[in-house]
Amino acid sequence: MLPYLRTIILSFILSWLSLTGLANAFTLLSPEKIGVGLGGASIYDPEPNFGFVQLSLSAIYDYEEIMRHQAPDPLKFKLETNIGIADYSAGARILTSFNFYALYYLPKLTTKSFTPYIEGGAGIVYTDFQVDGQGLRVNFNPQAGIGGEWLLTSGRTIFGAIHAYHISNGGLNEDNRGLNGVLFQLGYYF
Repeated sequence: MLPYLRTIILSFILSWLSLTGLANAFTLLSPEKIGVGLGGASIYDPEPNFGFVQLSLSAIYDYEEIMRHQAPDPLKFKLETNIGIADYSAGARILTSFNFYALYYLPKLTTKSFTPYIEGGAGIVYTDFQVDGQGLRVNFNPQAGIGGEWLLTSGRTIFGAIHAYHISNGGLNEDNRGLNGVLFQLGYYF
């Protein structure tokens, strides 16, 4: 039990440090939105299939403020950190990640209460497990997806998204068996 508890604590600390460290780097900037979400994923490749759930914390910034070049108004920059539990064949396992995305709102499809978007980005993921042929526990985590934000009558905003999800080490290790899956996410913006 002690090694498992140690992994949970380490994963939580890494998630917290990644978000607070970057938040401190952007102290002069205020995010347009801060969100919290819950996600669930199904890894369909490789066999045996497994799933995971994760808690997410995200911040959305004006793209021009982060990248320091002209960009269209609907383009945003999103930072996200996650901590989760995988239902792997060896039992419950921990994963944590930090991702950044370019998020583009679709103004022509926007209504009074619904704003759709597309997003894509990458990040770093740590898992305390490895599938056969996966050389590292720290891997890259590219994702692309679609989503939407719903403005509720109370003035609060909720969001939902679906992502194509990939984990691999990008060839840093000769054993580079990737993981592919689909991630569903629901959340709330403050």
